[in-house]
Amino acid sequence: MSTELTSPPQPPELIHGNLIPALPDDLAVHCIALLPRAAHPSLALVSRAFHALLCRHPEPLLAARRALRLSDSHILLSLRPPSSASLLFFLLLPHPGWPPLPLPSPPVPVSSSSSVATDGSRLFLVGGSVAGVPASSVQILDPRARSWSVGPRLSSTREFAAAVAHSSVLFVAGGCVPSSAFWAEALDLSAPNAKWKTVASPVHLREKWMHGCASLAGKVLAVADRGGLAYDPAAPPAEAWAPVSPVLDMGWKGRAAVVGGILYSYDYLGQVKGYDPDTDSWSTVEGLERELPRFLCGATLANVGGLLYLVWEGKWEGKGKSKGEVSSMVVIEWAGIEVTRAEEGRLRGKVVSRDTVLFPDVPRGSTITHCIALEL
Repeated sequence: MSTELTSPPQPPELIHGNLIPALPDDLAVHCIALLPRAAHPSLALVSRAFHALLCRHPEPLLAARRALRLSDSHILLSLRPPSSASLLFFLLLPHPGWPPLPLPSPPVPVSSSSSVATDGSRLFLVGGSVAGVPASSVQILDPRARSWSVGPRLSSTREFAAAVAHSSVLFVAGGCVPSSAFWAEALDLSAPNAKWKTVASPVHLREKWMHGCASLAGKVLAVADRGGLAYDPAAPPAEAWAPVSPVLDMGWKGRAAVVGGILYSYDYLGQVKGYDPDTDSWSTVEGLERELPRFLCGATLANVGGLLYLVWEGKWEGKGKSKGEVSSMVVIEWAGIEVTRAEEGRLRGKVVSRDTVLFPDVPRGSTITHCIALEL
């Protein structure tokens, strides 16, 4: 009687993924996509494969996050170095302890006279100047892919224009001579091949330079050095434009942000104030006196995930090894503020998070130019 020799069963083939050795790469990408964006800077240090996925070729990860319908709020910040007109762009994660993430420079090196707007996930850099010459460029940043593209050119060159995205339409006004036929125009962001269309506006209400804009209560607001305009896209053309409330105009100085239907501004006296369009009144946000410095240099505001974020230029208090090290250090501070409505329309604020961010490779003396929130 003969017996057949049978070989022992072979062990299953081991999986050697580039990211996580025990998992295939597609499953590893899915697992990484479930983690918050705040963890990405640390994950990028795990290995070269992680760094490539997170910083160099993030397309598979971004596709996985889109499929999972995941997004986190980020702060996009632009700084203007003292010796250069070109801007430097960074992403800040609104969680204490994370370093800034540098972004590539736009293809057209426009100055700080440019304007920014966002549709949620993309940044639109509008106008500005190049070597002192006003520009008509529209540059679009996709921070997920860390890349810029060039959008449809404006009908007129612009500097210090008002720009805001409202109901999937990008509105731009001012920044050119008031008599221009293209003083206000709009771009349909939902159409892939859309072009700018002129928005009719009364000449007697136009101003050249705009220092603030926002979308509030269904209207586009734009304020100048004196007076301001409110544009209602849903109104008949003859009734679409109107002056803003004198109360709003007097209280809105500089940069602003809308959170929960309230427009917040930081005034020259160092106070954060909120404007309620329903009551046409301003209220000082109480409770911040002991939690924030009295005066915040270069302060700007943003709506980050439903919280009011205040971002300002700090001071470097450390000691470097050499004078050169100190001269290449910029400090930016931010605070996340939760604002609640109290009795009689009062506003109370509470700082729920705060951090100091160092920019070691940015020349000292650089200033904040743009600050806006994106969902990534």
